[in-house]
Amino acid sequence: MTLLKKLAGETAIYGVSSILGRVLNYFILVPYLTRIFLQEEYGVVNIFYTYIALLLILFTYRMETAFFRFGSKGEDLQRSFSTASLSLLFSTGVFIALLLIFLDPIATWLKQPEHPEYVLYSLLIIALDALAAIPMARLRLENRPIRFASIRIAGILVNIAFIFFFLEICPKLVEGGHFWVNSIYSAEHRIAYIFISNVLASGAMLLLLLPFYLRIRFQFDRVLWKKMIVYAAPLIVAGIAGVINQLIGTPLLERLASPDLEYNRKLAGIYSAAAKLAVLMNLFTQAFNYAAEPFFFRHADRDDAKQVYAQVAQAFTLVGSLAFLGIMLYLDLIQYFLGKDFRSGLGVAPILLIAYLFLGLFYNFSIWYKITDRTMIGGYIATGGAVITITINLLFIPVIGYYAPAWAALACYAFMATTSYLIGRRHYPVDYPIGRMALYLLLAVATYFISLGVERWFSPGLMLTIGINTILLLSYLLVIYLVDRDRIHRLFAR
Repeated sequence: MTLLKKLAGETAIYGVSSILGRVLNYFILVPYLTRIFLQEEYGVVNIFYTYIALLLILFTYRMETAFFRFGSKGEDLQRSFSTASLSLLFSTGVFIALLLIFLDPIATWLKQPEHPEYVLYSLLIIALDALAAIPMARLRLENRPIRFASIRIAGILVNIAFIFFFLEICPKLVEGGHFWVNSIYSAEHRIAYIFISNVLASGAMLLLLLPFYLRIRFQFDRVLWKKMIVYAAPLIVAGIAGVINQLIGTPLLERLASPDLEYNRKLAGIYSAAAKLAVLMNLFTQAFNYAAEPFFFRHADRDDAKQVYAQVAQAFTLVGSLAFLGIMLYLDLIQYFLGKDFRSGLGVAPILLIAYLFLGLFYNFSIWYKITDRTMIGGYIATGGAVITITINLLFIPVIGYYAPAWAALACYAFMATTSYLIGRRHYPVDYPIGRMALYLLLAVATYFISLGVERWFSPGLMLTIGINTILLLSYLLVIYLVDRDRIHRLFAR
């Protein structure tokens, strides 16, 4: 199997877990939760998950990427795995103990002083996911995407099952006179059951990964650990900046949109729900990163490595542009996955879709600093992106509300991708086909605007609009094929 097809196959398998996970999570849970929760309640859930994502970077301190770097050679795999795993076991215990001491003050700072249990459940989720990080990374490094996907899907199914158990089955059991359910269920704590379900799901995943820990060699190499920490330290900054860039808009909406906290939480809930419609691009980017990061490390010593990286970036851009166009042309149907009260934020979807495409390009363009051990530069780039994100949000959230986080994400990821590409040309030059990549994206955007023009001027009904947009999508594919036929044939024949 050729390298590019192999990467595509692995991306597809990782994508199955991501796609199926998101299908189950967003096409089942999002429609369900946006119908049973108020806007402000849904906003609270998403605000907490922002902080969970941020703290998870600190808890794992990007040790999984350092494991890729130092475990990619066969003789270092066991030693790297043992050192990284023991490091996370110790640090996770210390971090959790320290944060538990300040449980009530943290809940107060998060504007939930009456619900410190939200903080407790969030810490448990973080701890369990942190302990799963290195075993999951090993599955990726050992090229075992099916096992990786199976464990992720199992966790997702457990999460969904318990959410429906607590929010649907338990109330019906209470109504039916089964009062023993009152020992585990209270209608006043519906939000808490979202977090409890996640704790149980993360615990189930860690249980499935337990054989890795049971077979671990208690071999802690201090010299190797120091090398891993030095390598990973800038990536911690990059990881924190990445979470800020992707998620900080939701908590900033809560604090900055207006003086009315309840109204702000409604905006946060609307934005979070609408942003889920960009999920297909986001999961494609995530699946690509899962497969590409270990792939790039495994093949860094090949003579034609740079040519492979260039072709990967071109293929990614083509598929990503098609994903953008496909989602936007059928948004009139996709919007019904959201509850009626949450559809007012649909305008952020095209902005976020292009933003996530640039994030994927950044993943492509940033491989040079990981391969050349210049991770500090990656930290600088991500920090610059975080400054852009925070600045735009601070300035414009009071003015344009939830559109500010979307534009901030686009500006941030475009900056990061461009900067990484330009700096990489000096340190690790790769001949990316930028012209062709730009062609794919610009034609997709132009086709979308044609669709908007048709809808505005002719106001066709839903079914006619879908038919016209299908013709536009097929026309886009035909134009790309006619313009770039030979290059595409070479690309996918490699």
